[in-house]
Amino acid sequence: MKIEGKEYRTIWFENNLVKIIDQTKLPHKFVIKELRTITDAVNAIKKMEVRGAPLIGATAAYGLVLAILKNDDQTFLKKSSEDLINSRPTAINLKWAVDRMMQKLSGVNSDKILEIALKEANEICKEDIKFCENIGLNGLKIIEEIYNKKKDTVNILTHCNAGWLATINWGTATSPIYHAHKKGIPVHVWTDETRPRNQGANLTSYELNEEGVKNTIIADNTGGILMQRGEVDMCIVGTDRTLSNGDVCNKVGTYLKALAAYDNEIPFYVALPSSTIDWNIKDYNEIPIEERSSEELSHIEGLDENGNIKKIQVYPQKSKAMNLAFDVTPAKYVTALITEKGVCDASLAGLKKLFKK
Repeated sequence: MKIEGKEYRTIWFENNLVKIIDQTKLPHKFVIKELRTITDAVNAIKKMEVRGAPLIGATAAYGLVLAILKNDDQTFLKKSSEDLINSRPTAINLKWAVDRMMQKLSGVNSDKILEIALKEANEICKEDIKFCENIGLNGLKIIEEIYNKKKDTVNILTHCNAGWLATINWGTATSPIYHAHKKGIPVHVWTDETRPRNQGANLTSYELNEEGVKNTIIADNTGGILMQRGEVDMCIVGTDRTLSNGDVCNKVGTYLKALAAYDNEIPFYVALPSSTIDWNIKDYNEIPIEERSSEELSHIEGLDENGNIKKIQVYPQKSKAMNLAFDVTPAKYVTALITEKGVCDASLAGLKKLFKK
C-alpha cells in the first residue's frame, strides 16, 4: 500500500536488519526503524511500534532470525521464543508464528539454520499478504451487494486499525474496502478514534487518506446514533483471536459496536486470516486479556503549536484508571466471518466448512 505515493510493506528484512514502520510516530511522523536484536523485536511488540495480530506474528518470526544472527544455540533460541510469546498475550498470531518457526528450527544445529529461519519468516509474510488479498476479494462481494441495492455510497463503520498497517499489506477489515475503492464503488468509512491509543484516528484514517478513500473520524460512542439514523450500511472489524465457536476477541469497544449493530439490524462482519483462529480454547473467559499501563488513558500525544509531538496529562493526578486492551464479542452478534477461504457463519460448523483439516 502507499504512503505519500510510494509503495511500502509494514516489515521487511534487509542487510541482516529488520525494518519496520514505527507506528507510535504516526500520523505525525513517518519513521522507518531498524531492529537489530531479538530484544529490539520484543520491545517493538511491547511498545506497539508494531501492532495488529498478523504483523506481530511476522515481527516475532523475524525476531527469531535476529536471535540466530546473534547466537544460534538452541537454548538461546528457545529463550528468545518464550520472550516473544510473553511480549503480548492476547493476539494468537504471535504464538502461532513462533510455534511455526520453532517447528522448523528446533534441533537444527547446522550452518543452514539461518537460511531456514529467514525462508520461513519470509513465507509467513508472503502468506499473510495473499490471505489478506483474498479476504478483500471475498469481502468485496458483500460491499457489491449492498451497493447494487442502494445505488449510492456504502457507509462502513470500523473500529481500531485492522488495516494494512496491522498486517503486511492490504489489511483484514480494510482489504474489502480497498478492493471496492479500486473497483470504483463509492465507499465512505466511519472511523472510530479507538481510545485510548487512537489507532482508528491515528492509523486507519491515515492510511485511508493515503489511498484516497473517503473517511470521517468519530468518537467511539458516536457509532450507535449513526446506526439509529440509518447512516451505517455495514460494520467490519478485525480480530486478535477468534475461537472455533465464532466468538471474537478484538480491541476493547468492539463488543459495544456489535450490540448497537444487532439492535439496529445492521450486518456486523469480522475479517480474519486463518492464523488468527484459536482451535484450542473453547471458552472466551480463558482468553488472556491484556491490561496495559493506565498512562495510555491518563496521557495523550499530539502536535503542539510548533509541530513537535508532545505528551500531556488529561486526567486528575489522583485518579486511578483501568486499561483493558480487548473485549470479546459473542458469535451470536457476528453476521459472518470473512476469511481467506471464503465467508462463513461465526460457528464451529461454519469454520469447519472452510477449514476441513
